[in-house]
Amino acid sequence: MASHRFSSYEIIGTREESSAANSQVPLYLNVYDVTDLNGYCYWCGLGIFHTAIEAHGVEYAFGAHEYPITGIFMVKPRRCPGYAFRESIRIGTTHMNHLQFREFLQQIASSYRGDTYHLLLKNCNHFCDDVSFQLTGNRIPGWVNRLARLGWFCKCFLPDSLQLSAVPHKENKNAPPHETEQLQNDG
Repeated sequence: MASHRFSSYEIIGTREESSAANSQVPLYLNVYDVTDLNGYCYWCGLGIFHTAIEAHGVEYAFGAHEYPITGIFMVKPRRCPGYAFRESIRIGTTHMNHLQFREFLQQIASSYRGDTYHLLLKNCNHFCDDVSFQLTGNRIPGWVNRLARLGWFCKCFLPDSLQLSAVPHKENKNAPPHETEQLQNDG
């Protein structure tokens, strides 16, 4: 079985948290604007948002790439490259310490491979909703992924490029088998 390691931009937290073994650690949903148009659409309950879960001073998100390894990555909280931070929403708490939380993410990593990312069916908002629900029993706010749900409902009107995965699945038939295994193990 391939190992699933997280890639990292930065691993530096800014929120202070209790270090007591049995303390409850807050979980935050960090919401980012993907486009400046959100400034106009947000008040109508629409927008294109990127989200991430913040716990233990680290932010975790799901993104696309072309390899069959995890698409879960870590960044400095409220600093995800390429997006404009909008707001942080407290979604609940967990009793998991930092290592337990990372182990939980390792367990779900194979369900969130980068090559399975889909703009409408399996995006960063789906990942955050899944983590939130599994750890707190709470769903993320509906407006966060509303446009993807509307897009899926109206998929017959969307261009083919939006109905496909965000990552092209190119098979390199000339690549030796060991290179593919190395990509899986080097996560």
